[in-house]
Amino acid sequence: MHKNWPQMAVELSGAVKELRGGAPDVMKGFSAIAQAALKANALDTKTKELIALAIGVATRCDGCIAFHAEAAVKLGATREEVLETMGMAIYMGAGPSVMYAAQALEAFDQFTGKKAG
Repeated sequence: MHKNWPQMAVELSGAVKELRGGAPDVMKGFSAIAQAALKANALDTKTKELIALAIGVATRCDGCIAFHAEAAVKLGATREEVLETMGMAIYMGAGPSVMYAAQALEAFDQFTGKKAG
Protein backbone atom coordinates (compact mmCIF):
# COMPACT_ATOMS: atom_id res chain seq x y z
CA MET A 1 0.00 0.00 0.00
CA HIS A 2 1.44 3.35 -1.00
CA LYS A 3 -1.01 5.67 0.71
CA ASN A 4 -3.76 5.21 3.24
CA TRP A 5 -6.62 6.82 1.32
CA PRO A 6 -9.34 6.42 3.96
CA GLN A 7 -7.05 8.05 6.53
CA MET A 8 -6.24 10.84 4.07
CA ALA A 9 -9.97 11.52 3.61
CA VAL A 10 -10.45 11.70 7.39
CA GLU A 11 -7.48 14.03 7.85
CA LEU A 12 -8.49 16.27 4.97
CA SER A 13 -12.06 16.46 6.26
CA GLY A 14 -10.75 18.17 9.39
CA ALA A 15 -8.72 20.62 7.33
CA VAL A 16 -11.70 21.36 5.07
CA LYS A 17 -13.87 21.94 8.13
CA GLU A 18 -11.35 24.47 9.38
CA LEU A 19 -11.35 26.15 5.96
CA ARG A 20 -15.16 26.34 6.08
CA GLY A 21 -14.91 28.21 9.36
CA GLY A 22 -12.27 30.59 8.08
CA ALA A 23 -13.78 31.31 4.67
CA PRO A 24 -17.48 30.52 5.12
CA ASP A 25 -18.84 32.50 2.18
CA VAL A 26 -16.36 31.01 -0.29
CA MET A 27 -16.95 27.50 1.02
CA LYS A 28 -20.74 27.94 0.91
CA GLY A 29 -20.37 28.93 -2.73
CA PHE A 30 -18.14 25.94 -3.42
CA SER A 31 -20.62 23.64 -1.68
CA ALA A 32 -23.46 25.03 -3.80
CA ILE A 33 -21.44 24.37 -6.97
CA ALA A 34 -20.70 20.81 -5.83
CA GLN A 35 -24.35 20.11 -5.05
CA ALA A 36 -25.50 21.52 -8.38
CA ALA A 37 -22.83 19.61 -10.32
CA LEU A 38 -23.58 16.29 -8.60
CA LYS A 39 -27.36 16.52 -8.91
CA ALA A 40 -28.68 13.68 -11.03
CA ASN A 41 -30.04 14.90 -14.33
CA ALA A 42 -28.99 13.44 -17.69
CA LEU A 43 -26.11 11.75 -15.84
CA ASP A 44 -26.63 9.92 -12.57
CA THR A 45 -24.62 10.89 -9.50
CA LYS A 46 -22.43 7.77 -9.62
CA THR A 47 -21.37 8.59 -13.18
CA LYS A 48 -20.58 12.14 -12.11
CA GLU A 49 -18.45 10.88 -9.22
CA LEU A 50 -16.55 8.63 -11.62
CA ILE A 51 -15.94 11.64 -13.85
CA ALA A 52 -14.71 13.59 -10.82
CA LEU A 53 -12.38 10.69 -9.95
CA ALA A 54 -10.97 10.75 -13.48
CA ILE A 55 -10.45 14.51 -13.28
CA GLY A 56 -8.72 14.03 -9.91
CA VAL A 57 -6.32 11.62 -11.61
CA ALA A 58 -5.74 13.89 -14.61
CA THR A 59 -5.05 16.90 -12.35
CA ARG A 60 -3.00 14.82 -9.89
CA CYS A 61 -5.07 15.77 -6.85
CA ASP A 62 -4.61 13.26 -4.03
CA GLY A 63 -7.43 14.71 -1.94
CA CYS A 64 -9.77 14.61 -4.92
CA ILE A 65 -8.91 10.96 -5.49
CA ALA A 66 -9.58 10.13 -1.83
CA PHE A 67 -12.95 11.89 -1.64
CA HIS A 68 -14.25 10.79 -5.05
CA ALA A 69 -13.08 7.16 -4.66
CA GLU A 70 -14.94 7.06 -1.35
CA ALA A 71 -18.05 8.62 -2.93
CA ALA A 72 -17.89 6.14 -5.83
CA VAL A 73 -17.87 3.24 -3.36
CA LYS A 74 -20.80 4.70 -1.45
CA LEU A 75 -22.75 5.07 -4.70
CA GLY A 76 -22.16 1.46 -5.68
CA ALA A 77 -19.49 1.83 -8.36
CA THR A 78 -17.84 -1.42 -9.35
CA ARG A 79 -14.13 -2.01 -9.73
CA GLU A 80 -14.74 -2.57 -13.44
CA GLU A 81 -16.39 0.85 -13.73
CA VAL A 82 -13.44 2.44 -11.94
CA LEU A 83 -10.98 0.67 -14.24
CA GLU A 84 -12.85 1.88 -17.33
CA THR A 85 -12.93 5.38 -15.86
CA MET A 86 -9.17 5.19 -15.25
CA GLY A 87 -8.75 4.26 -18.90
CA MET A 88 -10.37 7.56 -19.84
CA ALA A 89 -8.22 9.45 -17.32
CA ILE A 90 -5.08 7.86 -18.78
CA TYR A 91 -6.21 8.68 -22.30
CA MET A 92 -6.77 12.32 -21.34
CA GLY A 93 -3.80 12.74 -19.00
CA ALA A 94 -1.10 10.54 -20.54
CA GLY A 95 1.82 9.16 -18.50
CA PRO A 96 1.30 11.04 -15.24
CA SER A 97 -2.31 9.86 -15.23
CA VAL A 98 -1.12 6.24 -15.36
CA MET A 99 0.59 6.75 -11.99
CA TYR A 100 -2.42 8.49 -10.47
CA ALA A 101 -4.84 5.94 -11.97
CA ALA A 102 -2.97 3.22 -10.08
CA GLN A 103 -3.36 5.27 -6.91
CA ALA A 104 -7.06 5.92 -7.55
CA LEU A 105 -7.64 2.18 -7.95
CA GLU A 106 -5.76 1.58 -4.70
CA ALA A 107 -7.95 4.20 -2.98
CA PHE A 108 -11.13 2.61 -4.35
CA ASP A 109 -10.01 -0.82 -3.14
CA GLN A 110 -9.20 0.52 0.33
CA PHE A 111 -12.60 2.21 0.63
CA THR A 112 -14.27 -0.98 -0.63
CA GLY A 113 -12.52 -2.92 2.12
CA LYS A 114 -13.56 -0.30 4.66
CA LYS A 115 -17.18 -0.56 3.51
CA ALA A 116 -17.10 -4.36 3.76
CA GLY A 117 -15.35 -4.33 7.14
